[in-house]
Amino acid sequence: MKRLVVFTGAGISAESGIKTFRDSGGLWENYKVEDVATPQAWSKNPSLVQEFYNQRRKQLFDAKPNAGHFAIAELQKHFNVQVITQNVDDLHERAGSENVLHLHGELMKVRSCDYPELIYTVKHWEIKMGDLCERGSQLRPHIVWFGEMVPQMDNAVELVQQADIFIVAGTSLNVYPAANLLDYAPADIPKFYVDPNPDLVYNFGDIQIIKDTAGKGLPELAKQLVNNFAV
Repeated sequence: MKRLVVFTGAGISAESGIKTFRDSGGLWENYKVEDVATPQAWSKNPSLVQEFYNQRRKQLFDAKPNAGHFAIAELQKHFNVQVITQNVDDLHERAGSENVLHLHGELMKVRSCDYPELIYTVKHWEIKMGDLCERGSQLRPHIVWFGEMVPQMDNAVELVQQADIFIVAGTSLNVYPAANLLDYAPADIPKFYVDPNPDLVYNFGDIQIIKDTAGKGLPELAKQLVNNFAV
């Protein structure tokens, strides 16, 4: 099977009703990035940050995967599919995708403040101040906040370098270092960019543009890929 790497961003989740700072004019439920999504915010007011992510988790329970998520999962029947996502939700997994690398963390996981290797999957939406890991340290959202290192970046680069086909969907390619991933795709492989406003594509050379939302464009692209590249 050919190796198909799909890089997704906030656009695909927005179609399932999940908002972001970017599509809300720098505010998310009236909170600024620096107030709830930075290490400094956690140091200043951890209760506020905890509650912000509790509410995001609660909203996620009501969200459902859309046609874009399902189209990617269906492609597993024909390709060796690896998803790399900037999104912290679990909609790819709920749609059936088996190999998902989260660059910016996962909303349904928490980790120890003092022992970052201690990571736990949660089944409920609320994490409270005073909820501790097994070694007695406060639990925090398992999220890569603005200003923090992206620990999975090297793994993502390696996956892209090994791709036979590369798709970018639902991202403006404005958030770094993730936006650099396209630069690592082999020059001679088919590349596709699904976005309703593909402003930056001219920077990236030979890439087929599908000017549509991920929910509409990915199902159509999936048919094209199966017809043209599936073995």
